[in-house]
Amino acid sequence: MQSLHDYFYELPEELIAQTPTEKRDECRMLVLDRKTGSISHKHFYDVIDYINPGDCLVINDSRVIPARIYGVKQRETADVNEPSRIECLLLRQRELDLWECIVRPGKRVKKGARIDFSGVMTGEVVDVTEDGNRMIAFDYDRSGGETVYSVLEKIGKMPLPPYITKELDDNDKYQTVYAKENGSAAAPTAGLHFTDELLEKISGKGVDIVRVMLHVGLGTFRPVKTENIEEHKMHSEFFTVTEDAARRINECRKRGGRIISVGTTSARTLESAADENGVIHAQSRDTDIFIYPPYKFKAVDALITNFHLPESTLLMLISAFSDRETIMKAYKEAVEQKYRFFSFGDAMMIL
Repeated sequence: MQSLHDYFYELPEELIAQTPTEKRDECRMLVLDRKTGSISHKHFYDVIDYINPGDCLVINDSRVIPARIYGVKQRETADVNEPSRIECLLLRQRELDLWECIVRPGKRVKKGARIDFSGVMTGEVVDVTEDGNRMIAFDYDRSGGETVYSVLEKIGKMPLPPYITKELDDNDKYQTVYAKENGSAAAPTAGLHFTDELLEKISGKGVDIVRVMLHVGLGTFRPVKTENIEEHKMHSEFFTVTEDAARRINECRKRGGRIISVGTTSARTLESAADENGVIHAQSRDTDIFIYPPYKFKAVDALITNFHLPESTLLMLISAFSDRETIMKAYKEAVEQKYRFFSFGDAMMIL
């Protein structure tokens, strides 16, 4: 049995980054050689020195939507003795205007309840999932070409993690510069450090930058509640690897280049799309892959990531990529060197 406590570490609260660095690529970067255990302290703009001509840099171009919206229960479905203000977090699009959502206070929002959102959109709870999420059918004026996404841009807030207590002054700060496909409920944060200029320099060095897509759901960040981590069940997330992306990644491997994953979401996508020989196959589907030691990676040669929460599935993933003892030692040094942690924090590159 693998114990959850094996992935615990002490983190002073003041090291949890509340805001991003002023310039994306000027954050710090800890570079870990997983073979030797050696650690170097750099800045993120130095990442180009660790990427070689012929390598393939794989990025997740999913775009975070301003998925947190607030509404009130409509009178015909509201009890006069209960609060009517409702917080709704859109998790995943199931059909065109049907979304799986987390609703608070959930106990007061039953099947059939109708919610008004700022007078521009309504939602009806049409079902309740096994884990208590609500399936909500949204309705709005479509005459001007509106979509759920365009309405969210008007009334929604970015779904920042609970450990970030400051509101953003600019939603783009929680968005990668290459974000394209609407659908994530949280940012693929390793990519937040890249600037357009840095990506141009990397591409100019002869590196192939390949896009894949995984819509990040909150299941990735939900705490592990089982002491035996092998009993934890991941929530599924939707990913896409196109024919072009698969071809380019496979060609990189054939010519001896490395596959460098930007973030754990890209890594989970690649490992989900790879066969036992590490060959990537084009596909669009759900994945609930849970990566933890002693998992052997098939498709990823190097990983750019952030620093993850104690006892999280993401910390387990990078422990599988290196090994638990080496990762926990690196995290101890990061704490001692006062790196900034989590979504808006500093970066780590594992070679």
